[in-house]
Amino acid sequence: MAAYVFVEIDIYDQELYEEYKKMTPNTIKAYDGRFLVRGGKAEHLEGDWNPDRIVILEFPSVERAREWWESETYTRARLVRQRAAETKMIILEGA
Repeated sequence: MAAYVFVEIDIYDQELYEEYKKMTPNTIKAYDGRFLVRGGKAEHLEGDWNPDRIVILEFPSVERAREWWESETYTRARLVRQRAAETKMIILEGA
């Protein structure tokens, strides 16, 4: 069953975040993942949620998403992101 990683990102160091963006795509691809949404324009509809940036990833399974998250290559990228932004991230099983 497919799994989706939803990420809300509030960037405070744009230059460092650009470095992270260059590091990440190959790590996702290596675990059979792909970007569904990568920071496109968001339109507010309801509530008080107003994130700076949203990213949605798709993986073939929760297990594969976890393997990506725990991988050495993504850990290096994640440490860069954590210096550049405040992030909230969850994995959801698909329907």
